[in-house]
Amino acid sequence: MAGPSQPNPPPRTGFGSRRIELVLIGLVSALVAGVAVFAMRYARSTGGEGRPAERPLASAPVPPAPAVGLSDTEIVFGMASPFSGANKETGRDLKAGYDAAFAAVNAAGGVHGRKLKLVALDDGYEPERTKGAMKDLVEDRKVFGIVGNYGTATAEVSIPYCVAHKMLFYAPYTGAAISRKTPPDRYVFNFRPSYAEETAAAVRYLIQVRRVAPEEIAVFAQEDAFGDAGFQGVVAALAPFKRAEGQILRVGYKRNSADVDEAVARIQKEAPRLKAVVMVATYMAAARFIEKVRDLGLDLIFTNPSVVNATQLAEELVPLGPKVVSDVVVTQVVPQPASQSTAVIKYREALQQLGSADLPDFASLEAYIAANVLIEGLRRAGRELTTEKLVEALEGIQGLDLGIGTPLGFSKVDHQASHKIWGTMLDPSGKYRPIELE
Repeated sequence: MAGPSQPNPPPRTGFGSRRIELVLIGLVSALVAGVAVFAMRYARSTGGEGRPAERPLASAPVPPAPAVGLSDTEIVFGMASPFSGANKETGRDLKAGYDAAFAAVNAAGGVHGRKLKLVALDDGYEPERTKGAMKDLVEDRKVFGIVGNYGTATAEVSIPYCVAHKMLFYAPYTGAAISRKTPPDRYVFNFRPSYAEETAAAVRYLIQVRRVAPEEIAVFAQEDAFGDAGFQGVVAALAPFKRAEGQILRVGYKRNSADVDEAVARIQKEAPRLKAVVMVATYMAAARFIEKVRDLGLDLIFTNPSVVNATQLAEELVPLGPKVVSDVVVTQVVPQPASQSTAVIKYREALQQLGSADLPDFASLEAYIAANVLIEGLRRAGRELTTEKLVEALEGIQGLDLGIGTPLGFSKVDHQASHKIWGTMLDPSGKYRPIELE
């Protein structure tokens, strides 16, 4: 017999059903949140305008900035030198030498297909004007490098500027220590020997060849860094003879002037004990000094470093007669411009091809030779030219034979291409004949 019926159990509303609800709610919430995030990111990517925004090419390589003063067809160099004032002829000569060398290589196709160009600005041999000229060349005209600047006082301005800008400062017309640090400034290269080398050679000539006693030598020097550098060369050369700096008579004149009267008066006073004067002067001051000393009847030997500009000195002195011209010695850093050496023949041909009215002389020959050493560096640096590659190429030039009778070159510890010094003496015709310095 069947038992009494049991009531139906109530629906289950405990932990199991509640868990299902929570799962369903979580799924829905996650779906909504995902949609919201997607919408927000899409809006950002389109800039809110419903279209894809351009993505920055952050990972794309950025090409290096092109070197200044350099294009596929040209390399532009700058020069700040005197084209006005008392030394304008020397500035003109330096420019003529670079122009001749650049024109010759350009006529042959340039260097790796690039023509060389020179932009020259006048600084009047005044350091304050040099500042403006350098800024104009480097920052405004954007030249590749600086070549052939004239002067020591101006170099004291332009060298720190070029070093700070990591720009080549090549073959300045100075022999001062400012351009010859030890170790050398990376971007500063010299062609010519130092003033110390030139004045030491002059002192050796006076003592060994002309038999002048060390105490019979005085110095006539410009009253600035140029004159100081030359005077220190004399001090060093006389040191082995027990002549202290304070024992050496030094007279002088102001830069960019030919006011030598005070110096001449001092020489006249000391004349009984003097036989020679080592000069560290520009040509106009040197000429006036020699003229006035000769007018006093003093028979002294005069020596001058190559920066005096031998041609201009001769033009000033020769018209004054043989007595004034006698015993005027100039040390040189290149051979005679009339030499039949390979390099000098090419120089004269290049000057003629340039159509220059300037006659061959020592200053323009120096600039021409220096320019050809630079051209060799440009060739070695290659087509992908940078200042750093050119510096390395120049430091790798050793034993370069351009045909001047001495090998040229640099190294990482020596940024001076030549240490060779020639001796010359002025004759009444205005020509310089070679002499032995030792």
